[in-house]
Amino acid sequence: MSQTLYVASSNPGKLRDFAVAAELFQFDVVPMPGLSDIPAPTEDGITFEDNARLKAVYYSAFALDSVVIADDSGLEVDALGGEPGVRSARFAEDAGFVSDKADTADERNNLYLLQRLASRGAGTKAARYRCVIAAARNEEILTTAEGSVEGEILLKPRGSGGFGYDPLFYLPTLGKTMAEIDLMRKQSLSHRGKAFVALLEKMRG
Repeated sequence: MSQTLYVASSNPGKLRDFAVAAELFQFDVVPMPGLSDIPAPTEDGITFEDNARLKAVYYSAFALDSVVIADDSGLEVDALGGEPGVRSARFAEDAGFVSDKADTADERNNLYLLQRLASRGAGTKAARYRCVIAAARNEEILTTAEGSVEGEILLKPRGSGGFGYDPLFYLPTLGKTMAEIDLMRKQSLSHRGKAFVALLEKMRG
């Protein structure tokens, strides 16, 4: 019988990434009931793990006796000293960056990232995706797991899959961006996929 994990996120990209791995480990992954009615906590952690733990504990209070998982993840670019880091989802917003060439927050973040790199004349654009996932029940952390993947930042986006910085995140070993690979391959390569598999292995064990 499958165990149900409630995900403290309504992001369809995250839910899709989690669902693929969960099926292999006989877990059911579903959005946390009533999530839209719960005020979001302030994510003021310094690290990805800080924020993942904070969110998992917070949301588990609204689903007593159930396992709730929450993640914090983002992009670290060496030429920017590790930015955007924990502020990846709000990178452009924090800077007050707007553009008539961007309709979504993801597009604005990507444009702002390219602008920052161009202004620094960065030659090498080494970067990594990093993710930490925490599982909690009744406001207590059960376990955490981390995953990362190394890559480079392209000058122009490529691919229509994925979300976030995926169209700019290039995997040299494949010659493709994260937005150009299929879901199953992404699950095995991505930071979120690696972290989630590691978490499920701990929970199954």
